[in-house]
Amino acid sequence: MDENPHKATGSWPDLAGRLEEGVHKLGVRVYYEDTDFTGVVYHAAYLKFIERGRSDFLRLCGIHHHELGDGVHGDPLAFAVRHMDIDFLKPARIDDVLEVVTRLESYKGARFVLVQSVMRNENVLFTAKVTVAVISPDGRPRRLPAALAERLAYPV
Repeated sequence: MDENPHKATGSWPDLAGRLEEGVHKLGVRVYYEDTDFTGVVYHAAYLKFIERGRSDFLRLCGIHHHELGDGVHGDPLAFAVRHMDIDFLKPARIDDVLEVVTRLESYKGARFVLVQSVMRNENVLFTAKVTVAVISPDGRPRRLPAALAERLAYPV
């Protein structure tokens, strides 16, 4: 019996995208719920898309939110977005197939910076530079355990 309740079972495809040479790519489709009344992607939907990209980037690096929170690697830890710089460059529309691209820009101490973009084919629609803090359950900054920091710095 599989002891990990968070692991997908059966023959479902890997929904976490792909990680190649440190760059994560995640496909997303624009649904009606992501758009405003004109069929254009609502600005907050981009934040959901890049959150999925960050989560799956970490997952494919071997850093799992549930393990951090459960203290599997030491003290319980969590990630919190500390700062974002975002640019809305071109609109996406209902039924578009997009790609969320995520890469690590830097890691130091209790924070790391990810650079993300949302693409439609070769067109960049949205960019974000996201600073993420590593924190304890009471909100204090903490370093990632060395083994996890190495997975983040040198993803597969």
